[in-house]
Amino acid sequence: MSSDSPTSGFVAFVGAGPGDPNLLTLRAAELLAKADAVVLDAETQTPLLRHCREGVEVAEDDFVKRAARGQLVVRLCEGDPMLFSSITEEVAACAAAEVDFEIVPGVPPATAVLTYAGIPAATAVPEFRVVDASQEQDWAVHAACRGTLVIYNGIGDAVAIGKALIAGGKPDSTPVAVSSGGTTTEQYTVVSSLGRLQADLKHAGFTEPALIVVGEAVGMRDKLSWFETKPLFGWRVLVPRTKEQSRSLSDQLVAYGAVPEEVPTISVEPPRTPQQMDRAIKGLVTGRYEWVAFTSSNAVKAVREKFEEYGLDARAFAGLKVAAVGDATARALVEFGVKPDLLPSGEQSSEGLVAEWPPYDSMLDPINRVLLPRADISTDTLVAGLTELGWECDDVTAYRTVRAAPPPAPIREAIKGGGFDAVLFTSSSTVRNLVGIAGKPHNVTVIAVIGPQTAKTAEEFGLRVDVMADKPSASALAAAVAEFGAKQRQAAVAAGDTPRRPSQNRRGARRRVK
Repeated sequence: MSSDSPTSGFVAFVGAGPGDPNLLTLRAAELLAKADAVVLDAETQTPLLRHCREGVEVAEDDFVKRAARGQLVVRLCEGDPMLFSSITEEVAACAAAEVDFEIVPGVPPATAVLTYAGIPAATAVPEFRVVDASQEQDWAVHAACRGTLVIYNGIGDAVAIGKALIAGGKPDSTPVAVSSGGTTTEQYTVVSSLGRLQADLKHAGFTEPALIVVGEAVGMRDKLSWFETKPLFGWRVLVPRTKEQSRSLSDQLVAYGAVPEEVPTISVEPPRTPQQMDRAIKGLVTGRYEWVAFTSSNAVKAVREKFEEYGLDARAFAGLKVAAVGDATARALVEFGVKPDLLPSGEQSSEGLVAEWPPYDSMLDPINRVLLPRADISTDTLVAGLTELGWECDDVTAYRTVRAAPPPAPIREAIKGGGFDAVLFTSSSTVRNLVGIAGKPHNVTVIAVIGPQTAKTAEEFGLRVDVMADKPSASALAAAVAEFGAKQRQAAVAAGDTPRRPSQNRRGARRRVK
């Protein structure tokens, strides 16, 4: 029985996919969004709860009884519920209790893990066979498979399975790949052959879930591998920013294969005395200023909030000239409905803005005053530069930056102990605050900075700067780290070595052989 739009409780057996939370079906996401309760198959499925409404209950008790009471219960199942899954008894229990149920297929590891490992499931020989090694198997029969043989639950007996396949007639030179942590940033694949399995897996440290893939298709991995070869694959990257600012940067790092860890080091708060901003907004509306210069997206946010407080909108900028220090600030203005009149074409900094700012001309400019809504810790570079050009500046504190609370102990230990592969510093204050609340990053950690001033601050704290963005934007910083990681990977491959993450180079780090 099933129901597309249930009016009473029912159970949905939902395939959670192979590991990557983005490989969920649309139907699965739809049901999670409606669920009253969710039953997890494994702790690794917790990220899928982001699809649920606030207040959803993570249940462990009898979900059949919950459904009988009228709840919509989603029972998450690893991979595909109908492939090597043990839900048969649970489905029977639903039927016996006259509880409606639905079974939603999921992306199975048998195809997804191979795709993520760069191994085509069926190439020249259109045969694809999937077996469960936890059940009794006649390996001589499977040795006759001319295409690709995928083996579930066999990692503990991999060597014995290899010998049995050879005994059944498979050449000992037949390519084999063993992959664990499939479709996640923990994915690790060893390519071998049936005859060399014992030697190649001796120190690999594989655990379930893992797949064994046997067949000529494994040989295509060198050309088709796309996931494990991402420039920052598996890198644990510390993003010490405010929570609001870190999302787009983290998304970009994920696209490079990294695992970003967002650690707020700065809390953005309103100024202690709001009167200065109140006067500035009043002056902006009454024509006191010729220009308004924004040096951060936080400044845009602060002014926007003041506008909303007074019932104003972007129309209040009519007749004003607006400057933005860089692309991120310009985007924040455009979202507000304001297109900047001045954006540095070269260096995106206060210096770059001053370099292109027109000097005050009493014949052309009816007003010589500039509003600068900024942070309480801003430098005087912009004020000094504009004053030299003949402008008068109202330097107004729009927001305060306050050091955040220390991160949890495991994060602090990872920072100091080399558990992070890289840390991205987007300002001098993030350097000062991170070191202040968590200590100095370990010397194996790649230190990446957004620009020269941040580099100088990092060096003052005794940090070795490895990467600097070619322009001062978070996006450019992430791209620079990706380029650094790609070069390290290429150098290792060229030398015949297995690419290693920086954290794997610290003393005591677990080594994996090629």
